[in-house]
Amino acid sequence: MRALGLMSGTSMDGIDGAVLETDGESIAGFGPHAFRPYAEDARDVLRSGLGCWPGDGGLEEVEALVRAAHAEVVNGFGAVEVVGFHGQTLSHDPHGRGTFQIGRGDLLARDTGRDVVWDFRSADVASGGEGAPLAPFFHFACAKWFGADAPVAFLNLGGVGNVTWVDPRADAPETPGALLAFDTGPGNALIDDFLKARTGQSFDGDGAVAAQGRVDEGVLAGLAEHPYLRRVPPKSLDRQDFHGFLDAVTHLSTEDGAATLTALTEACVTLAARHFPEPVSRWLICGGGRRNGTLMRLLGARANVPVEPVEAVGLDGDMLEAQAFAYLAVRVLRGLPTSASGTTGARMPVSGGRVSRA
Repeated sequence: MRALGLMSGTSMDGIDGAVLETDGESIAGFGPHAFRPYAEDARDVLRSGLGCWPGDGGLEEVEALVRAAHAEVVNGFGAVEVVGFHGQTLSHDPHGRGTFQIGRGDLLARDTGRDVVWDFRSADVASGGEGAPLAPFFHFACAKWFGADAPVAFLNLGGVGNVTWVDPRADAPETPGALLAFDTGPGNALIDDFLKARTGQSFDGDGAVAAQGRVDEGVLAGLAEHPYLRRVPPKSLDRQDFHGFLDAVTHLSTEDGAATLTALTEACVTLAARHFPEPVSRWLICGGGRRNGTLMRLLGARANVPVEPVEAVGLDGDMLEAQAFAYLAVRVLRGLPTSASGTTGARMPVSGGRVSRA
């Protein structure tokens, strides 16, 4: 099938759209892709909904913005057989109230005249899973596609960091032991929010601000006290879960604060590797964080294997998550699992997602 995947992540910088040709198991080809940025006022609207849940007041503007922007992206593509629509995560509390991605796929199907698969996470949470991360099944297909013959780690550095340990020797992603996936900790979110408050910048381009600062080891030592890092995976985060560290760097200069928060992201990744079933042969980095030279240097200094952007194996690090939701949409249509105990902690393999016809 020719599927279009859509992704608007926790960094809230915009919407990725990417076409994938797949049967929901292997990758047959990569199609066109596009990025639609959110203007700063639109990002403010999205931020106003963070922490909200269905039924809370004031979400009408957020819903309308998300759906209209995604419809604009969909209408910019040619013929596709299905759209995988993730929506915008506003809250994530899998062991409490659940997970909430705003954006009604039934209305997107109406507005665009395309079949839409959406609400990917709820079924997994209902089955005892974390509801995240959901890209790991696609990472497994990618490892098969580029011919990996030993375990590899896909590290996505968006607003939140998440990692997938992949054993490409397994037959299928739901095979026990094929995958281990979980959120590592902050990706770019703390750095972005810190610089937005200090300088008005949306992000630290190439890690240039952090490169001029010194890491506050006292702040970094506070990681040891964070309860999330003591948990055994699978596990997942809300974007706001580490926001206490923004308060911890208020006394630092802009450069030292950026350096400390960048080191914090790297330290969470290093700690995450302790959970891998066996060492990996390489780290493959996707998401905006792979463009942060300071962060990439820190990651490379701690690893004893190559740490490379996914472009090193012919993949597109900007579009990998959008492609993942194209892949998952086809799996939902075929009734194939989209998550399993090794990726989210669900009691059994789950095929999540609702289907709305055009």
